[in-house]
Formats: sequence, structure tokens, C-alpha cells
Amino acid sequence: MLKRFKPKSEFNRNILTLMTGTTIAQAIPIAISPILTRIYTPEDFGIFAIFLAITLIIGSIANGRYELAIMMPKKDEDAINIFALGFIITTSLSLLLLVLVLIFQKYFIFLLKNEEIGVWLYFVPISVFFFGIFNILNYFNNRKKNYKDISNANILKSIVAAIIQLSIGFIQQGATGLISGQIISQFFANTKLLKNIIKDKVLISKITKKKIIALAKRYKNFPKYSMPSGLLNITSLQVPVFLLGAFFNIAIVGFYSLSYRFISLPMSIIGSSIGQVFFQKSSELKNDKKALKKITLETYKKLFKIGILPFAIITVFGDYIFAFVFGKDWIVAGEYAQLLAIWILFLFIHSPITNLFSTLEKQKDALLFNITIIFSRILIISLGGYFFKDIYITIFLYSALGIFLNLSILFYFFRLLKINIFNEIIYLLTNIMIVIFPLYVVRLLLN
Repeated sequence: MLKRFKPKSEFNRNILTLMTGTTIAQAIPIAISPILTRIYTPEDFGIFAIFLAITLIIGSIANGRYELAIMMPKKDEDAINIFALGFIITTSLSLLLLVLVLIFQKYFIFLLKNEEIGVWLYFVPISVFFFGIFNILNYFNNRKKNYKDISNANILKSIVAAIIQLSIGFIQQGATGLISGQIISQFFANTKLLKNIIKDKVLISKITKKKIIALAKRYKNFPKYSMPSGLLNITSLQVPVFLLGAFFNIAIVGFYSLSYRFISLPMSIIGSSIGQVFFQKSSELKNDKKALKKITLETYKKLFKIGILPFAIITVFGDYIFAFVFGKDWIVAGEYAQLLAIWILFLFIHSPITNLFSTLEKQKDALLFNITIIFSRILIISLGGYFFKDIYITIFLYSALGIFLNLSILFYFFRLLKINIFNEIIYLLTNIMIVIFPLYVVRLLLN
């Protein structure tokens, strides 16, 4: 009976496998969030957001972006040597980071303008190491189509994080539980994915210094272009965490981080799953432009159809939803979510498609896009914080800019693949209005 509902294509089956695991993994933090918001303060979430932002920024370059190259070679022998290269770079960077924290901790505290983050800076190198290792493990397992194991690793990560965050949160104040859960859960997830590699002794035996050096040179464009591009991309997403804290206060950072985290869940659950499978499939089809165009168009429209309704609901009823789910003290986060939702919808749509930068080896273009993005985001938040001095205007401007930038990248790929841009603009705008307008009518009637 169940076989009737099983997707026929391998592409859709792989997406379903990843999405099922990721859905379960994300359902756990969703389920405990109403408890976490009642045992942790907005300030605690603010500190956690800063710690996580630092980890994500540095972790994004922990492998020199060579993890993306794992998908490229035809031979697994080459892929395992790229894996080894990524491991060496991650270990070296983490050790260097530890030395820097030991020497310059007070200076980093001054830059972040937050004393409470000080003690947690010592744990950043550990978190970065686990994050970097997870990236190379994830891509190698993706290459081998071990989607079930990737799903199980994500589920395990969520379970461990939930147990630790809840347990410590009930017995100790502050951000200790949130940060500890993050670090320890990364370790367990890595252990799960590592098993698929260490059991293949023959493949491991093919790791050589000569091969590592040769492949490092062969795929030098990844650290040359993708590393600064990836760094700029993830940094630009974390810009609000640092700048909102500087222009306003740590509580606002906490509200923002919860709102962004909650409404970006579809991106984590569905977008990342589709993105991984899309990357693997697009790598196979990179020389067949017609087939690549077809799968890109199908993926983009699939994402839009999935995302439009939930993001529209958040746009109209976000304040109600957050107050109900997280408690009345968090209604402000819901108001932020209303302003951010449409931008996150477009981020949700375009994010998996950006894997084409790597597939088509357009790393230089990706770098130029990301330079533009980070500077424009810094400028727009600074404009809102310094001139308007209003958090709502600031977030609105940031969101509007995000919509424009995401659409620009999406249309870049459409032009590259010769997809009719005008038709897609009409398609997007028409369907957004069709969904949102009735919801606003319902809200007016409720008021």
C-alpha cells in the first residue's frame, strides 16, 4: 500500500529520505522551543546567537571550502583525498583559533561589546572543529548517496541538543545549556557519519600526501573564490546579530535570533534536503544544459509551492503565533518575523539553487555577489540603526533588501540557463498576492 505513494524518480526519493529525517530533526527543537523560551531569557538567546554566529562564520571556511570539491571527481579515491585535505585544514584552523583566543580574548570581548560572551570564546575553536568536520562528512556521505545516514545524524544531533538544553536550563541560569547542547550534539552527529568512512579501509589506504597536494591545486578555485564567497555569505547573514547588538541591545538580538530561527525552519527542513540532492544531481547533469535547465526550473517552482502558504501565514499572523507558542513575552519576536517572512521565502527558494555556482564553476561570480550582499546589508542596518534609530524600520529595510538580492541571484541563474525571467516574475508576484490577500482579509475580520 505504502509503495504506491513512494516517489518513482531517484531524485524525489532521495529528497524524501533527507526531508523525512530533517523534518524529525527540526520537529524536536520546535517541540521544545515553547519550553526553552520560558526557562531562558531573550538575553540568553542573544548570547547564544552571538556564539553561534561566530561559529558559523569561522566554520564556513574551516575546510577551505574544499568540502564542495568532494562532489566533483569521478573517482572515490580522489574524493577521499579531498576529504583528508579538508580534515587537515579544519584541524589546523581550530588550533590557530585556540591560540588567538588565548592571546586576544579581552580584545575580542571589546569588539563584541559583551562581557558575558567572554568565557564562551574558549569553546569557539571546539565548536568550529566539530562544525568543519561535519561539513566534510556530510558532503562525502552525500556523494555516496548515504541519505538515510545523513538523516539519522541530524535526528541524533537534535535529540542530544534537546536533552542537554532542557536539562541544564532547569538547573542553571544563563546561556550554558544552549551552548553546551550545540557543541555536544555536533560531536554525536559527527560520530554517526564517520562510521561510513572508517569502515572502508581500502579507500582510506589510498590517501597519500602526493594526491592531497595535487587535488588541492586542481580545485584551487574553491579556496580562491568559494572560501571568501562563503565567508561573506554566512557573515552577511550574521550581520544583524552583531549590528543589532551594537545599535540596540542584547535582548533585541535574542528576539531577532528566535524569529529568524523559527521562520527559517522550512529552509532547514526542506530547502537543505532539496539543496543536497539538487547539488548531487546537478553535478551529474552539468554538461547537459537542457536537463540542467529542466531540473533547476522544477526545483525552484517546487520550493515556491511548498513555501508560499506557511510564509504568508507568518507575514499576516506572526505576532499571534509567537505569542501563543512562545509566550506573551516573545510577541516582539513575532512582529519581527512578520517583517522578515517574505524575504525568508525568497531565501528559501534561491538557496538550494545557489549550488549551481559550484556545479558550473562560477565561483568568481558568487564572490562578487557576496561582496555586494555583505556591504549592502551592513549599510542598510547601519542606516536604520543610526539615522532612524527604530528597530522595526531597520528590520523592514533589511528584509526588503534581502528580497531584492535573492531575486537578483535567482534571475542570474535563469539568464544563464535561458529561462524566461519575465514569465517567472509574473508567476511569483501573482501567486504571492493570491495567497496573502485572503489572509489579510481574515485578519481584518478577526480584529
